[in-house]
Amino acid sequence: MYTFLSRSIIPIVASVALLAPACSWAQQGDLLARIKDAKQLTVATEARYAPFEYVDAGKIVGYDIDLMNHVLGKALPGVKLKVSDLPFQGLLPGLDARRFDMILAAVTVNKDRADHFAFTLPVADATIGVLLRANEAGSVKSTGDLNGKIAGAQIGSVQTQALTALDKTLKSSGGEGLKQIKQYVSYDEAYGDLAAGRIDVVAQSLANIGPLMKSRPGVFAVMPQTIGPKSYFAWVMRKDSDSGALLRVISDGIAEANRDGTMKKLQLKWFGTTMDVPADALPVPSM
Repeated sequence: MYTFLSRSIIPIVASVALLAPACSWAQQGDLLARIKDAKQLTVATEARYAPFEYVDAGKIVGYDIDLMNHVLGKALPGVKLKVSDLPFQGLLPGLDARRFDMILAAVTVNKDRADHFAFTLPVADATIGVLLRANEAGSVKSTGDLNGKIAGAQIGSVQTQALTALDKTLKSSGGEGLKQIKQYVSYDEAYGDLAAGRIDVVAQSLANIGPLMKSRPGVFAVMPQTIGPKSYFAWVMRKDSDSGALLRVISDGIAEANRDGTMKKLQLKWFGTTMDVPADALPVPSM
């Protein structure tokens, strides 16, 4: 069902708004008022993170896109979504530089990010699992079995942060620790190296692992034990008064979709399962 595409195939969508100096934010009215006037919400994503967001037949689709379109239809009727595709590593700096209104992507909430940016209510569970080759499922059952392994994750991701913490824990327990943490621009590259035997495991959210395994039966397996604390995905905005009203409107829409069952319907569509996420508040991150 899901296609895990290489960025060499899909060019980055670069709009004039992204390339031009982002100085129009200072005009009259806050961000929400300007969005209503323009009838357009400009967001950025990394469209190589299926099933949250990816490219299918030249169009960016996925769980986040469907959920946001639902929220806009209820809370801001008439406002259209404009989505630009960027490398994950450029999303937070681009938001800081006011090149777009918000980030519509599965971004794990952690302490460092929450100190600098504002997050919506959670949209999905981001708890991290360990992906491995199916033929090694019997020998990798817990974190202790990861001693001496080469692990992969995306550059700048919470998964890389979790692997670094795991490496320290393994060594403090007298183990060898991870042999190497190899970082990738995108997860598609990590999956390719794992399948080819160039690395041993990939740290990834369980929400992503399930659909990936379904799309490539018999190739991958998941370690029974998770790593790191319970965590959540949310969308990201600037932490300033200009974005405050928009943050409230979008979070209220997410809460309504959570409570009325829309979120679970979309989770079934994109993940093949449902996940419980808080509808009242964003839990304080522990990592």
